[in-house]
Amino acid sequence: MKKCYKIQLLATLSFILLLPNTKGWGEDGHAIVCRIAQVTNDFPSSSRLSDSAADAVKNLLPKYAQNDLGSVCSWADRVRFYLHWSSALHFADTPDKLCNYHFDQLSENSGDCKDQDGEKGRCVVGAIKNYTDQLLGYGKDTQYNLTQALLFLSHFMGDVHQPLHVGFTSDKGGNLINIHWYRRKQNLHHVWDVNIIETAEERFYDSDINGFTKAIQENITKTWSDQVRGWETCNSKETTCPDIYASEGIEAACKWAYKDAPEGSVLEDDYFLSRLPEVSLRLAQGGVRLAATLNRIFG
Repeated sequence: MKKCYKIQLLATLSFILLLPNTKGWGEDGHAIVCRIAQVTNDFPSSSRLSDSAADAVKNLLPKYAQNDLGSVCSWADRVRFYLHWSSALHFADTPDKLCNYHFDQLSENSGDCKDQDGEKGRCVVGAIKNYTDQLLGYGKDTQYNLTQALLFLSHFMGDVHQPLHVGFTSDKGGNLINIHWYRRKQNLHHVWDVNIIETAEERFYDSDINGFTKAIQENITKTWSDQVRGWETCNSKETTCPDIYASEGIEAACKWAYKDAPEGSVLEDDYFLSRLPEVSLRLAQGGVRLAATLNRIFG
């Protein structure tokens, strides 16, 4: 399997990694996933990382992040404009109308995970596996940029838990489904990337990402506490299991994202209030699973 996206573009990456974090639309969901995974000063009782994983993350993060993984969790979205080969790694295509589609665990012969040129392994499922494997070289002599690997893995773990990042091929994961979000023209993919989270923060948390994050943290420790062990576990002693996360995602896309949202529809409170719990659940699962993966990587 070709893995051209492992090529280390050292000069470009060294420059990009020195850039300070710039806040932009669509970052909140990724920040929430990463802050659920990593203890921060705002949530001192919610650490999900082992001591060795926490130390490794701290060592690998760029200095400007100040040990806050959430502050750089959207780095991969920004560098896709420089590192064009990485664009295909943010999503996986599901054949149309196959809501019970199961992605195969990535292998040399798997046809599930490929880019538009047919190169295998180049989708979000393959990227999570690839960057997990790179990080297993931490503390050893390795050819890979492990800071880059950490930032890519953390971002792609969020992507694979957004249902429309594993949406149908023909509509490009909802990007080609034009709707109105209340009075605003939008596409369905953007609603799930940004608008549901934004609207929740504005309506229930005084536009404060920390308030929304704390609410999800409370659900993890209370409402979903009996499910967390299952979220963390991978089959066959795998370090990570993105095939499972993606298969869950297309089921959620059919049940929640695509349903009652055809071309030209107007999505308002009925859609928002019924989908917000699923968005919160997927953010929680992404954060818990990112932490579990980092714990298995770093011991």
